[in-house]
Amino acid sequence: MSAEKTFKRWMGSLIVLFILLFAYIVIADRHAPLTSEGRVQSYVVQLSPEITGTVVDVHVHNNQQVKKGDVIISIDRRKFEIALDKAKLSLQSAIDQENTLYSQREAAQARIARANATYNNAKLEHARIEKLFDQALISKAQLDDALAALQVASANLRAEQESLNVVESQLGAARGQSTPVKIARNSIEQAELDLQYTQILAPNDGIVTNLQVQKGTIARANQPILTFVPTETMWVTADFREKSLANTTQGNSAFVTFDAFPGKIYRFSLASRDFGISAVQQAPDGTLAKVEVNNRWVRDAQRIRVNFDSEDELPAGLFVGSRATVTISPNQSDFWSMMAKAQIKLVSWYHYIY
Repeated sequence: MSAEKTFKRWMGSLIVLFILLFAYIVIADRHAPLTSEGRVQSYVVQLSPEITGTVVDVHVHNNQQVKKGDVIISIDRRKFEIALDKAKLSLQSAIDQENTLYSQREAAQARIARANATYNNAKLEHARIEKLFDQALISKAQLDDALAALQVASANLRAEQESLNVVESQLGAARGQSTPVKIARNSIEQAELDLQYTQILAPNDGIVTNLQVQKGTIARANQPILTFVPTETMWVTADFREKSLANTTQGNSAFVTFDAFPGKIYRFSLASRDFGISAVQQAPDGTLAKVEVNNRWVRDAQRIRVNFDSEDELPAGLFVGSRATVTISPNQSDFWSMMAKAQIKLVSWYHYIY
């Protein structure tokens, strides 16, 4: 009888423990939701040259950490230096042409002044001859000669004005503003820019990875040749059950552990929550709706991706894709914060051992 009572006592204790554990799991899922489906994320930048050329030097090795502005790859500069010299010569030629046009304009203005004086004299002479003809003092032939001279002078004046207009159309508002000079200056700027592009620089502090370039490689414009991972933009994403996020809002505290660092808890904050998942993304392909059939009595809970920003300095051993366990403290309660830390620390050791 004593053994039977002992068995009942143990069974009762186990049942009570099971009920308490079940109740805690249900309540904690709302007040301290936890998931082990977390990963470290970062922006992954594919670096590509802006120009096409031969790689003459690789200044880093694969997976090396670099600082912003460090030179990663150098491309042969010679043809771009030649292009810059050629552009400078073109600018000098354009300036010389512009100076010639200014000289031509001055000459055209002088010719216009002479043509205008000739025209005015011819006009006065025609008026004088016309008066004399009216008085029958000269012949009709003399009047015709004066009229012809006036018409020639007028035509010459118009021709010189047209010549001036042609010259001025090739000049800008001021010296150095003519179209050829502007084009030449733009060519110099482009050549200088191309010369700068012969060095591929680190855009931020980060790590160069998947480096598969060596001396002699032909780097082609706008074709990626290496991958760059900024180390200052790392964050954590975690997939939570939809029902676990009912009480969460942006800015909630979160605690994160990483599989490589068991028991060490890092503070994060909830940055954002994705607004959709790919499973329900529809494409207008003209087909009928695809109906999902689930024969399970209890269907799987939908998971939503949540993004977290770090409030602590992250360990150097992390990489993009490192696994993480995440728990959220939605109501900022001291009790639930304590329970969240306790459960995530326990789970982190479990993942480390298992």
